[in-house]
Amino acid sequence: MPAWKALPSFLRDAHQSLVDAGEAAGGEVVRLGLGVSSPYLVTHPDHVRQVLQDRAANYPRGDDTALWRSVRKLVGDGILAEGDTWLASRRTLAPLFRRGRIDALVDTMAEAIDETTGRLDTAAAAGSVVDIGAELSRLVCAAIMRVFFDSRVSVDDALRIMAAQEDIVTSMAPRLLAPFAPWWIPMPGDRRFRRSVQTIDGILLPVLRAAVRQPGDGDDVLSTLARAQRDGQPLSERQMRDDLVSMVAVTTETSYVVLTWLWPVLANHAHVADRLYAEVDQVVGAGPVRAEHLPQLTYTQMVLSELLRLYPAGWIVPRRALAADVLGGVRIEQGATVILSPYATQRMKIYWGSTAESFDPERFAPGRVDADAPHRHAYYPFGLGMHRCLGEHLFNVEALLIVATLISRFRFTLTDPTVPAPRVAASLRPRRRVELTLSRREHSVASRSH
Repeated sequence: MPAWKALPSFLRDAHQSLVDAGEAAGGEVVRLGLGVSSPYLVTHPDHVRQVLQDRAANYPRGDDTALWRSVRKLVGDGILAEGDTWLASRRTLAPLFRRGRIDALVDTMAEAIDETTGRLDTAAAAGSVVDIGAELSRLVCAAIMRVFFDSRVSVDDALRIMAAQEDIVTSMAPRLLAPFAPWWIPMPGDRRFRRSVQTIDGILLPVLRAAVRQPGDGDDVLSTLARAQRDGQPLSERQMRDDLVSMVAVTTETSYVVLTWLWPVLANHAHVADRLYAEVDQVVGAGPVRAEHLPQLTYTQMVLSELLRLYPAGWIVPRRALAADVLGGVRIEQGATVILSPYATQRMKIYWGSTAESFDPERFAPGRVDADAPHRHAYYPFGLGMHRCLGEHLFNVEALLIVATLISRFRFTLTDPTVPAPRVAASLRPRRRVELTLSRREHSVASRSH
């Protein structure tokens, strides 16, 4: 088994060090030397499938891994738990993410996004610099709070929750860089983490309790949880709270984090931007975007798929071996930490060819079989197996709506056109803000009547 002395490179550039370690090992399971911690890095698609799907029962998330210790302190037990608790939450919440239900809500989401995008007209007219990450947060909240929470959580409160989530995932960085540190040892960021969790609870618990008193007959998250308790399912307030916090994260985090990367990528790939604008003009015109437009936005979907390949929100996935196992001929001892990284596997040349780190939406052209990436499990931005993210279809719909709406209405210029480096956090965030100026697009009469 190859070994990789990873600590210096991991501290310097945690993301690239995983890519480098995977490449150096030729895709074999490799043990990372991180000081007193030596987890196994799993990058080969076959091994990824075995850990997350075929042998998932032997590789739970593990409360004592650095990432999941922190996540559990935020979301507790529920949809992100294991065993019976996870199964109960999954059965309650999975119907909310059915493809048919999401598709039926497309126009409602589109209207919310269109209305909220209107505030950017003022910024465009004034030539003001905008933080596109913050604006994307508002767009996501406008759509999600209306259709998933029946507007019981205001957009302003949702933005406060997302700001708290931002503090939480970034305050976890010291523990991700020092995964061997016991939780009881104070670390930088711990106080900010606890304060942010209290902020989220202060907003959501009163709303949850009001829903329990008056469940209503809607199929939003709050009504579904409240009715489940009323109908005799053993859901404590704590479990409902945990599921509610998880759902807020699931329905907001990936969308705005991933889409923040789009604008510097487009600024550095003019041919991709030109083709994206051309497709949106042809399909949507001056807007507004509607459900019938989405199946026609094939290139836009290709761009989003490639964006998820290079910038997956969940960049690192730790697991703990319940029992000894063998992966690719390497013995994994009981209790060992196993690290999977979509970020690493999805950037490795041995799976994606010599252009692995180049942005190329053509990899995801309909019907294309890429000889450089023949294995479908080399791409897993939403995970695999029973814990595959419930929000995958929601992301695809919401992202198409947001991108098509913004592209149909604005041109953009970045204040700094370089693609930012990622920062160490629980999800893949740019190291700096992505700021840009917008200019309102003028469409022809023919385009407006499209």
